[in-house]
This record gives sequence, C-alpha cells and structure tokens, in this order.
Amino acid sequence: MLSRLSEIRRLLQIDIKGNNAFFLWGPRKVGKTTFLHQHFPDAKYYDLLQTELKTSLLLKPSLLREEVLAGKEELVVIDEIQKVPALLDEVHWMLENTKTKFILCGSSARKLKRGAANLLGGRAWRYEMFPLTTKELKEIDLLRALNHGLLPRHYLEPKPEKSLKSYVLNYISEEIQTEALTRNIPAFARFLDAVALTHGQLINYANIGRDCGASPKTVREYYQILEDTLLGHTLEPWRRSKNRRLIETAKFYLFDVGIVRALSGMPIIQQRTVEFGLAFEHFLIEEVRAYLGYTEKDLPLAFWRTSTKLEVDLIVGDLDLAVEFKAVPMADSRHTQGLRALMEDQNVKKALLVTLDERPRKLENGISILPWKMFCELLWSGECL
Repeated sequence: MLSRLSEIRRLLQIDIKGNNAFFLWGPRKVGKTTFLHQHFPDAKYYDLLQTELKTSLLLKPSLLREEVLAGKEELVVIDEIQKVPALLDEVHWMLENTKTKFILCGSSARKLKRGAANLLGGRAWRYEMFPLTTKELKEIDLLRALNHGLLPRHYLEPKPEKSLKSYVLNYISEEIQTEALTRNIPAFARFLDAVALTHGQLINYANIGRDCGASPKTVREYYQILEDTLLGHTLEPWRRSKNRRLIETAKFYLFDVGIVRALSGMPIIQQRTVEFGLAFEHFLIEEVRAYLGYTEKDLPLAFWRTSTKLEVDLIVGDLDLAVEFKAVPMADSRHTQGLRALMEDQNVKKALLVTLDERPRKLENGISILPWKMFCELLWSGECL
C-alpha cells in the first residue's frame, strides 16, 4: 500500500519561497505528514505525537528555539502544533530574528483559537489539505469511494471497515477526550450518532439535543467542535429571493463519505438506494470544496431551498454556478424542478444537473446535464468556475 500511496500526486502546493511561515491544516490521516516528508525531505521535523518530545517541549518551549539556533536550520516542520501552543511564541521570535522558515501542521485549530495562542500576527500563509480527489486518483472507482471514503489509506485498503471504525473511536478519545474539548464524552458520542442520522439534512438543534441528552446551546458547541477540528463544515442556505419564501436553516456535512458510513453502522452502499444518492451528493460537494481550496478561489458555498421543498444542492459564489446532484442513469425534467425554480427567481450564470448519465445533454432552458466524471474533469480544468 505504501508504494501506491507514494504514487498519488497530491494537488496541494506550498511555495516556501514566497514567505517564511505557513500553517497547514487538515483532518487526521488526510496525508499531511506524508506530503511534507515527500516535498521537504531536508527539513528539521518535530512530531508532537511523540509523547516524550511533546512532554519536553510542554515543560520548556524554549528548547525549540535553542535547537533551531544551534542547528542553523533553514526549514522547520512542526507536526500537530496544536498540542503545544506555546511553541508559537518561540516561532514568532525566530521569524523576527532569524531566516528560518516554518511549516506548522495540525488537525485542529480549536485549542489555538480558544487559548488565545499566538497566531503569528497574520504573517503565516494558510493551506488546507483535503481527502483524495478525482483529479488525484484519475481512474476513481465511485462505489469504492462511497464505501471506503477518500482518506488515502482507507480508499486503497481492500477492506477498510476496521480502519474506519478505528478512526471514529480514536477521534473521540484523542481529539475530544485528550484535548479536553468537551467534558461530557458520552453525550458527544450520542451526538455523533445523531450527526450520522441527520447528515446533509437541515440542522434541528432542539431535536438533536433531545436525542443526545444535551441542550440546543451545547449541540451548537458540539457542531463547532467538529468544524474546529476540521471534521465537518456547515453549508449555509441561500437567503436572497425575489418571489419565494426560503428556508434559512443550515445543513452540516462531515469531511469524508467514509466517515459518515462508519458513524452510520457501516452499511454497504449500493446503487439505486437512498444511501447511494446521499453519498453521491456528499462526495461531489466535497470535490467542489477541495477544488476551491486548492485553486485558492475564495467563493462561498450555499444551498437553495424553498418552503415548498424545491431545492438546489449547491450554489457557488454569487450564483456563478448552481448544481443539482442526482444519482440517476437517465435524468429528465423531473430532476430539474429545483434548478428551473431558482433560474426563474435569480440570475444564475451556469446551471448543471450532475448525474450517472453516460453522455452530456443540454436542455432548452439552458440547464446542462453532465455525467459526474465529466463534471469533475470540467471542474478541475476551470471550465465550471
């Protein structure tokens, strides 16, 4: 598997010539450490998952400065920086007084934000790594992607079930319990079950609170924990309308389709099922997020839904692109109702229906029907946005 991992060319690019400090964020096992070792093999590495190293730096953060000065290091990589936030003060001093460059890598910015850690005065450039994309895999197997997820090792494993279960359990113990992000671990575990059941649906804080034994305010805090630890993101509703009453409740998506499957009890996702359709939509929303992240296009994402349940899955930018995802082999006018309603209400620049169709088509109302692979190819070539 290691050789197959090394063959995957990741899309992330960090140009260290342009600056001296960089934050690289991404969920656990997304491939950050492998990427950094491949691209910066001569750097001085500090892995804060090593207990002895973490403990020594917690007790005396200045050890970092002393070692870097002694070694006259050109580039230093600190992995899991959130585990010792005090190191950021040392890094800040060295940025002011030396020519050493720093890449600070982590899976959670929560402790840094909440602890008022030194975030280097805005001088560090921010990067984010996502799960694998169709551009990186090239010959992607859709059913494999929806069942395994797109964390590199999970996707490549022939049977990822144990790894997926382990990921969820380790997340609760390591990220939540060890980092003391919440005191009520049982309630948070029940909350994760509720997240899986309501994934991609409108968030109802009161209902989820009743299910996990927590107040709506606490549920909001739990969602914020998932966002801060990069394990999920909110998709906000589109709020502008000329003639229609819109729903103004957000949705929530976890960062990877495989993790949703793990939290849902590991059902096999098969074509022509409701689960397949939901996973298909989720997979392509995450593909768009990764594209925007890697190409540094600062465009907001939203969804559009009316009080009469007409819906468009994704709006990118200021109606630059509106996309409906339907896991059907032959789309027809029934599947364009939401897009047509949105186009009647707003000036949509490009409207797409992305499906399992084998060939592209264009309807008279200007909506293009695209096979999902073609959509991904056009996305990464810059022809969609």
